[in-house]
Amino acid sequence: MIPSVLPTYNRAPLNFVKGEGSWMIEADGRRFLDLGAGIAVNALGHAHPALVSALTEQANAIWHVSNLYEIPQQQALADKLVDNSFADTVFFTNSGTESCELAVKMARKYWFEKGQPEKTDIIAFEGAFHGRSSAGISAAGSEKMTKGFGPLLPGFAQVTWGDLNALNAAITDTTGAIIIEPVQGEGGIRPIEDTALQAIKALCEEKGLLLILDEVQCGVGRTGKMFAHEWAGITPDIMMVAKGIGGGFPLGAVLATEEAASGMVAGTHGSTYGGNPLACAVGGAVMDIVADAEFLADVSRKSGLLRQKLEGLIAAHPDVFEEVRGLGLMLGLKCKAANMDVVNAGYDAGVVTVPAADNVVRLLPALNITDEDINEAVTRLETVANAVTAQAQG
Repeated sequence: MIPSVLPTYNRAPLNFVKGEGSWMIEADGRRFLDLGAGIAVNALGHAHPALVSALTEQANAIWHVSNLYEIPQQQALADKLVDNSFADTVFFTNSGTESCELAVKMARKYWFEKGQPEKTDIIAFEGAFHGRSSAGISAAGSEKMTKGFGPLLPGFAQVTWGDLNALNAAITDTTGAIIIEPVQGEGGIRPIEDTALQAIKALCEEKGLLLILDEVQCGVGRTGKMFAHEWAGITPDIMMVAKGIGGGFPLGAVLATEEAASGMVAGTHGSTYGGNPLACAVGGAVMDIVADAEFLADVSRKSGLLRQKLEGLIAAHPDVFEEVRGLGLMLGLKCKAANMDVVNAGYDAGVVTVPAADNVVRLLPALNITDEDINEAVTRLETVANAVTAQAQG
Protein backbone atom coordinates (compact mmCIF):
# COMPACT_ATOMS: atom_id res chain seq x y z
CA MET A 1 0.00 0.00 0.00
CA ILE A 2 1.32 3.42 -0.91
CA PRO A 3 2.09 5.60 2.12
CA SER A 4 0.17 8.80 2.75
CA VAL A 5 3.31 10.79 1.91
CA LEU A 6 4.24 10.11 -1.73
CA PRO A 7 7.38 7.92 -1.52
CA THR A 8 9.70 9.98 -3.74
CA TYR A 9 12.39 10.43 -1.07
CA ASN A 10 14.93 8.02 0.38
CA ARG A 11 14.77 9.49 3.86
CA ALA A 12 17.24 8.81 6.65
CA PRO A 13 15.55 7.34 9.76
CA LEU A 14 15.93 10.57 11.72
CA ASN A 15 13.31 12.86 13.19
CA PHE A 16 14.71 16.24 14.14
CA VAL A 17 12.47 18.19 16.49
CA LYS A 18 14.55 21.23 17.42
CA GLY A 19 17.44 23.28 16.08
CA GLU A 20 19.91 25.56 17.82
CA GLY A 21 22.53 27.36 15.72
CA SER A 22 24.51 24.67 13.90
CA TRP A 23 22.94 21.84 15.90
CA MET A 24 19.83 19.72 15.47
CA ILE A 25 18.21 17.63 18.19
CA GLU A 26 16.64 14.30 17.33
CA ALA A 27 13.40 13.18 18.97
CA ASP A 28 15.38 10.78 21.17
CA GLY A 29 17.59 13.63 22.41
CA ARG A 30 20.71 13.01 20.33
CA ARG A 31 22.49 16.16 19.10
CA PHE A 32 23.72 16.33 15.51
CA LEU A 33 26.16 18.88 14.10
CA ASP A 34 24.46 20.18 10.95
CA LEU A 35 26.83 20.51 7.99
CA GLY A 36 23.96 20.37 5.50
CA ALA A 37 21.89 23.39 6.56
CA GLY A 38 18.82 21.92 4.90
CA ILE A 39 20.81 21.78 1.61
CA ALA A 40 22.34 25.27 1.92
CA VAL A 41 19.04 26.79 3.08
CA ASN A 42 19.58 27.61 6.76
CA ALA A 43 22.15 30.30 6.00
CA LEU A 44 22.14 31.56 9.59
CA GLY A 45 21.59 28.22 11.27
CA HIS A 46 18.57 27.19 13.29
CA ALA A 47 16.40 29.57 15.33
CA HIS A 48 18.51 32.66 14.69
CA PRO A 49 17.01 35.31 16.99
CA ALA A 50 16.84 38.02 14.32
CA LEU A 51 14.93 35.72 11.97
CA VAL A 52 12.64 34.42 14.70
CA SER A 53 11.89 38.00 15.70
CA ALA A 54 11.18 39.11 12.12
CA LEU A 55 8.88 36.15 11.49
CA THR A 56 7.05 36.48 14.81
CA GLU A 57 6.52 40.21 14.44
CA GLN A 58 5.17 39.78 10.92
CA ALA A 59 3.03 36.78 11.89
CA ASN A 60 1.35 38.94 14.50
CA ALA A 61 0.62 41.61 11.89
CA ILE A 62 -0.46 40.10 8.54
CA TRP A 63 0.51 36.90 6.75
CA HIS A 64 -0.79 37.05 3.22
CA VAL A 65 -2.50 39.59 0.96
CA SER A 66 -1.57 38.40 -2.58
CA ASN A 67 0.14 40.45 -5.24
CA LEU A 68 -3.06 42.30 -6.04
CA TYR A 69 -1.83 44.86 -3.51
CA GLU A 70 1.31 46.66 -2.46
CA ILE A 71 3.49 44.67 -0.03
CA PRO A 72 5.88 46.93 1.91
CA GLN A 73 8.05 44.02 3.08
CA GLN A 74 8.45 42.91 -0.54
CA GLN A 75 9.46 46.39 -1.66
CA ALA A 76 11.99 46.66 1.17
CA LEU A 77 13.60 43.32 0.31
CA ALA A 78 13.67 44.13 -3.42
CA ASP A 79 15.47 47.39 -2.63
CA LYS A 80 18.06 45.54 -0.53
CA LEU A 81 18.70 43.01 -3.30
CA VAL A 82 19.03 45.71 -5.96
CA ASP A 83 21.37 47.69 -3.71
CA ASN A 84 23.59 44.64 -3.21
CA SER A 85 23.68 43.21 -6.73
CA PHE A 86 23.87 43.95 -10.45
CA ALA A 87 20.08 43.92 -10.71
CA ASP A 88 17.60 46.69 -11.42
CA THR A 89 14.50 44.67 -10.61
CA VAL A 90 13.37 41.59 -8.66
CA PHE A 91 10.48 39.12 -8.91
CA PHE A 92 9.81 36.99 -5.82
CA THR A 93 9.03 33.29 -5.97
CA ASN A 94 8.71 30.50 -3.40
CA SER A 95 11.57 28.31 -4.61
CA GLY A 96 14.51 27.87 -6.95
CA THR A 97 12.40 25.79 -9.29
CA GLU A 98 9.94 28.65 -9.71
CA SER A 99 12.85 31.02 -10.25
CA CYS A 100 14.06 28.79 -13.09
CA GLU A 101 10.65 28.90 -14.73
CA LEU A 102 10.64 32.69 -14.75
CA ALA A 103 14.26 32.96 -15.89
CA VAL A 104 13.43 30.85 -18.95
CA LYS A 105 10.24 32.80 -19.66
CA MET A 106 12.00 36.13 -19.22
CA ALA A 107 14.78 35.24 -21.64
CA ARG A 108 12.37 34.04 -24.31
CA LYS A 109 10.03 37.00 -23.86
CA TYR A 110 12.99 39.34 -24.24
CA TRP A 111 13.76 38.05 -27.72
CA PHE A 112 10.10 37.93 -28.70
CA GLU A 113 9.73 41.62 -27.86
CA LYS A 114 12.92 42.37 -29.77
CA GLY A 115 11.34 40.96 -32.92
CA GLN A 116 13.46 37.79 -32.87
CA PRO A 117 10.99 35.17 -31.62
CA GLU A 118 13.10 32.37 -33.10
CA LYS A 119 15.79 32.89 -30.42
CA THR A 120 14.22 30.50 -27.94
CA ASP A 121 17.09 28.07 -27.38
CA ILE A 122 19.01 28.00 -24.11
CA ILE A 123 22.35 26.22 -23.68
CA ALA A 124 23.05 24.54 -20.32
CA PHE A 125 25.87 22.36 -19.02
CA GLU A 126 26.29 18.67 -18.26
CA GLY A 127 25.87 17.97 -14.55
CA ALA A 128 23.59 20.97 -14.05
CA PHE A 129 20.64 21.05 -11.70
CA HIS A 130 18.00 23.72 -12.29
CA GLY A 131 15.09 22.26 -10.34
CA ARG A 132 12.56 19.56 -11.08
CA SER A 133 9.97 21.36 -13.17
CA SER A 134 9.56 20.47 -16.84
CA ALA A 135 11.76 23.42 -17.83
CA GLY A 136 14.35 22.60 -15.16
CA ILE A 137 14.79 18.96 -16.11
CA SER A 138 14.76 19.81 -19.82
CA ALA A 139 17.57 22.29 -19.23
CA ALA A 140 19.63 19.77 -17.24
CA GLY A 141 18.94 17.00 -19.73
CA SER A 142 20.43 14.11 -17.74
CA GLU A 143 18.78 10.69 -17.89
CA LYS A 144 18.52 10.66 -14.09
CA MET A 145 16.39 13.80 -14.19
CA THR A 146 14.39 13.15 -17.34
CA LYS A 147 13.75 9.40 -17.67
CA GLY A 148 10.03 8.69 -17.75
CA PHE A 149 9.00 12.33 -17.93
CA GLY A 150 8.95 12.91 -21.67
CA PRO A 151 8.28 14.51 -23.93
CA LEU A 152 10.75 17.11 -22.72
CA LEU A 153 10.33 20.77 -23.47
CA PRO A 154 12.13 21.78 -26.65
CA GLY A 155 14.65 24.57 -26.85
CA PHE A 156 17.43 23.31 -24.57
CA ALA A 157 20.88 21.95 -25.34
CA GLN A 158 23.68 20.75 -23.07
CA VAL A 159 27.45 20.92 -23.47
CA THR A 160 30.28 19.45 -21.40
CA TRP A 161 30.97 21.31 -18.15
CA GLY A 162 33.47 24.09 -18.75
CA ASP A 163 34.10 23.21 -22.41
CA LEU A 164 34.17 26.62 -24.06
CA ASN A 165 34.86 25.24 -27.53
CA ALA A 166 31.80 23.01 -27.33
CA LEU A 167 29.78 25.93 -26.02
CA ASN A 168 30.81 28.14 -28.91
CA ALA A 169 30.04 25.37 -31.41
CA ALA A 170 26.57 24.84 -29.92
CA ILE A 171 25.46 28.43 -30.53
CA THR A 172 23.09 28.80 -33.49
CA ASP A 173 20.83 31.46 -34.92
CA THR A 174 18.09 30.28 -32.56
CA THR A 175 20.19 30.51 -29.39
CA GLY A 176 18.97 33.19 -27.02
CA ALA A 177 20.73 32.50 -23.72
CA ILE A 178 23.27 30.48 -21.76
CA ILE A 179 22.46 29.21 -18.27
CA ILE A 180 25.09 28.10 -15.77
CA GLU A 181 25.68 27.60 -12.06
CA PRO A 182 28.91 29.36 -11.01
CA VAL A 183 29.32 26.43 -8.62
CA GLN A 184 27.46 23.23 -9.41
CA GLY A 185 25.89 21.89 -6.24
CA GLU A 186 24.01 18.70 -7.07
CA GLY A 187 26.61 18.12 -9.78
CA GLY A 188 29.32 17.58 -7.17
CA ILE A 189 30.53 20.99 -5.92
CA ARG A 190 32.22 21.96 -9.18
CA PRO A 191 33.16 25.65 -9.40
CA ILE A 192 33.63 27.09 -12.86
CA GLU A 193 37.03 28.78 -13.14
CA ASP A 194 36.90 32.57 -12.98
CA THR A 195 38.57 32.79 -16.38
CA ALA A 196 36.00 30.40 -17.86
CA LEU A 197 33.07 32.39 -16.48
CA GLN A 198 34.67 35.55 -17.82
CA ALA A 199 35.01 33.87 -21.22
CA ILE A 200 31.34 32.81 -21.17
CA LYS A 201 30.32 36.38 -20.37
CA ALA A 202 32.50 37.66 -23.23
CA LEU A 203 30.97 35.09 -25.57
CA CYS A 204 27.47 36.24 -24.62
CA GLU A 205 28.44 39.83 -25.36
CA GLU A 206 30.06 38.87 -28.66
CA LYS A 207 27.09 36.76 -29.82
CA GLY A 208 24.41 39.01 -28.31
CA LEU A 209 23.11 36.35 -25.90
CA LEU A 210 21.60 36.67 -22.44
CA LEU A 211 23.57 35.18 -19.54
CA ILE A 212 21.43 33.46 -16.90
CA LEU A 213 23.16 32.50 -13.66
CA ASP A 214 21.66 29.91 -11.34
CA GLU A 215 22.81 30.94 -7.85
CA VAL A 216 20.07 29.09 -6.02
CA GLN A 217 22.62 27.11 -4.02
CA CYS A 218 25.83 29.15 -4.34
CA GLY A 219 24.35 32.63 -3.79
CA VAL A 220 23.53 34.75 -0.74
CA GLY A 221 26.94 34.68 0.91
CA ARG A 222 27.60 30.96 0.50
CA THR A 223 30.98 31.44 -1.26
CA GLY A 224 32.18 34.45 0.75
CA LYS A 225 30.78 36.98 -1.70
CA MET A 226 27.15 38.03 -1.73
CA PHE A 227 26.88 36.19 -5.05
CA ALA A 228 29.37 33.70 -6.44
CA HIS A 229 29.81 35.39 -9.82
CA GLU A 230 31.38 38.37 -8.08
CA TRP A 231 34.61 36.38 -7.72
CA ALA A 232 34.97 36.50 -11.51
CA GLY A 233 34.12 40.20 -11.71
CA ILE A 234 31.28 39.65 -14.18
CA THR A 235 27.53 40.26 -14.07
CA PRO A 236 24.64 38.28 -15.56
CA ASP A 237 21.52 39.56 -17.26
CA ILE A 238 19.23 37.30 -15.23
CA MET A 239 19.93 35.45 -11.98
CA MET A 240 17.99 32.85 -10.00
CA VAL A 241 18.27 32.78 -6.21
CA ALA A 242 16.48 30.88 -3.43
CA LYS A 243 17.59 28.62 -0.55
CA GLY A 244 19.70 30.91 1.67
CA ILE A 245 17.73 34.08 0.89
CA GLY A 246 14.93 32.96 3.24
CA GLY A 247 17.16 31.50 5.92
CA GLY A 248 14.83 28.48 6.11
CA PHE A 249 11.57 30.15 5.11
CA PRO A 250 10.46 29.28 1.54
CA LEU A 251 11.60 32.18 -0.64
CA GLY A 252 13.17 32.62 -4.05
CA ALA A 253 13.72 35.42 -6.50
CA VAL A 254 14.73 36.31 -10.02
CA LEU A 255 17.04 39.30 -10.30
CA ALA A 256 17.46 41.01 -13.65
CA THR A 257 18.70 44.08 -15.45
CA GLU A 258 16.13 46.52 -16.73
CA GLU A 259 16.99 45.50 -20.30
CA ALA A 260 16.61 41.76 -19.73
CA ALA A 261 13.31 42.25 -17.90
CA SER A 262 11.89 44.68 -20.44
CA GLY A 263 9.39 42.20 -21.83
CA MET A 264 7.90 41.30 -18.45
CA VAL A 265 5.02 43.75 -18.15
CA ALA A 266 1.78 43.48 -16.17
CA GLY A 267 0.06 40.15 -16.75
CA THR A 268 3.07 38.27 -18.14
CA HIS A 269 3.89 36.41 -14.92
CA GLY A 270 2.52 36.03 -11.42
CA SER A 271 2.53 34.12 -8.15
CA THR A 272 -0.08 33.74 -5.45
CA TYR A 273 2.34 33.25 -2.58
CA GLY A 274 5.53 34.70 -4.03
CA GLY A 275 6.83 37.69 -2.08
CA ASN A 276 4.31 37.37 0.74
CA PRO A 277 4.85 39.47 3.89
CA LEU A 278 6.07 36.54 6.00
CA ALA A 279 8.73 35.42 3.56
CA CYS A 280 9.95 38.91 2.76
CA ALA A 281 10.15 39.92 6.41
CA VAL A 282 12.48 36.98 7.04
CA GLY A 283 14.40 37.61 3.81
CA GLY A 284 14.95 41.21 4.83
CA ALA A 285 16.43 40.07 8.14
CA VAL A 286 18.73 37.64 6.33
CA MET A 287 19.95 40.41 4.02
CA ASP A 288 20.62 42.76 6.91
CA ILE A 289 23.10 40.23 8.28
CA VAL A 290 24.58 38.45 5.26
CA ALA A 291 25.13 41.48 3.02
CA ASP A 292 27.49 43.03 5.56
CA ALA A 293 31.11 43.14 4.31
CA GLU A 294 32.53 41.98 7.64
CA PHE A 295 30.14 39.03 7.75
CA LEU A 296 31.16 37.95 4.23
CA ALA A 297 34.84 38.32 5.09
CA ASP A 298 34.28 36.04 8.08
CA VAL A 299 32.65 33.44 5.82
CA SER A 300 35.88 33.40 3.80
CA ARG A 301 37.99 33.16 6.96
CA LYS A 302 35.93 30.25 8.27
CA SER A 303 36.17 28.59 4.88
CA GLY A 304 39.95 28.77 5.06
CA LEU A 305 39.93 27.27 8.55
CA LEU A 306 37.57 24.44 7.59
CA ARG A 307 39.39 23.74 4.35
CA GLN A 308 42.77 23.55 6.07
CA LYS A 309 41.44 21.04 8.57
CA LEU A 310 39.77 19.02 5.82
CA GLU A 311 43.08 18.81 3.94
CA GLY A 312 44.57 17.25 7.05
CA LEU A 313 41.65 14.83 7.26
CA ILE A 314 42.15 13.79 3.64
CA ALA A 315 45.87 13.30 4.14
CA ALA A 316 45.17 11.07 7.15
CA HIS A 317 42.52 9.01 5.34
CA PRO A 318 43.53 8.63 1.67
CA ASP A 319 41.50 5.42 1.51
CA VAL A 320 38.28 7.36 2.21
CA PHE A 321 38.80 10.82 0.68
CA GLU A 322 40.49 12.15 -2.46
CA GLU A 323 40.19 15.94 -2.34
CA VAL A 324 38.25 18.93 -1.07
CA ARG A 325 36.82 21.39 -3.57
CA GLY A 326 34.45 24.32 -3.73
CA LEU A 327 34.31 27.94 -2.60
CA GLY A 328 33.58 29.54 0.74
CA LEU A 329 31.33 27.36 2.87
CA MET A 330 30.16 25.42 -0.18
CA LEU A 331 32.65 22.59 0.00
CA GLY A 332 32.71 19.05 -1.28
CA LEU A 333 34.70 16.02 -0.18
CA LYS A 334 35.42 13.86 -3.21
CA CYS A 335 35.37 10.33 -1.85
CA LYS A 336 37.22 7.13 -2.68
CA ALA A 337 34.79 5.20 -0.51
CA ALA A 338 31.13 5.31 -1.50
CA ASN A 339 29.81 8.74 -0.58
CA MET A 340 26.65 7.29 0.97
CA ASP A 341 28.82 5.17 3.28
CA VAL A 342 30.33 8.45 4.48
CA VAL A 343 26.93 10.12 4.87
CA ASN A 344 25.48 7.15 6.77
CA ALA A 345 28.51 6.85 9.04
CA GLY A 346 28.02 10.54 9.74
CA TYR A 347 24.59 9.84 11.17
CA ASP A 348 26.16 7.37 13.61
CA ALA A 349 28.78 9.99 14.53
CA GLY A 350 26.23 12.77 14.97
CA VAL A 351 27.18 14.86 11.93
CA VAL A 352 24.88 15.65 9.01
CA THR A 353 26.23 15.96 5.45
CA VAL A 354 24.63 15.91 2.00
CA PRO A 355 25.50 13.59 -0.93
CA ALA A 356 26.04 14.85 -4.46
CA ALA A 357 27.02 13.52 -7.88
CA ASP A 358 30.60 12.47 -8.72
CA ASN A 359 30.82 10.55 -5.41
CA VAL A 360 30.98 13.79 -3.43
CA VAL A 361 29.79 14.61 0.07
CA ARG A 362 28.66 18.21 0.42
CA LEU A 363 29.55 20.34 3.43
CA LEU A 364 27.18 23.31 3.54
CA PRO A 365 27.23 24.59 7.11
CA ALA A 366 25.51 27.68 8.39
CA LEU A 367 27.44 30.76 7.31
CA ASN A 368 27.72 31.81 10.96
CA ILE A 369 29.06 28.47 12.19
CA THR A 370 31.48 29.03 15.08
CA ASP A 371 35.15 28.11 15.01
CA GLU A 372 34.45 25.68 17.84
CA ASP A 373 31.80 23.93 15.78
CA ILE A 374 34.18 23.76 12.82
CA ASN A 375 36.71 21.99 15.05
CA GLU A 376 34.01 19.64 16.32
CA ALA A 377 32.85 18.97 12.76
CA VAL A 378 36.28 17.77 11.68
CA THR A 379 36.63 15.69 14.83
CA ARG A 380 33.36 13.94 13.99
CA LEU A 381 34.38 13.53 10.35
CA GLU A 382 37.54 11.83 11.65
CA THR A 383 35.28 9.38 13.49
CA VAL A 384 33.34 8.91 10.25
CA ALA A 385 36.51 8.14 8.27
CA ASN A 386 37.66 5.60 10.85
CA ALA A 387 34.27 3.91 10.74
CA VAL A 388 34.22 3.73 6.95
CA THR A 389 37.74 2.26 6.93
CA ALA A 390 36.80 -0.33 9.54
CA GLN A 391 33.70 -1.27 7.58
CA ALA A 392 35.74 -1.74 4.41
CA GLN A 393 38.20 -3.98 6.24
CA GLY A 394 35.32 -6.13 7.40
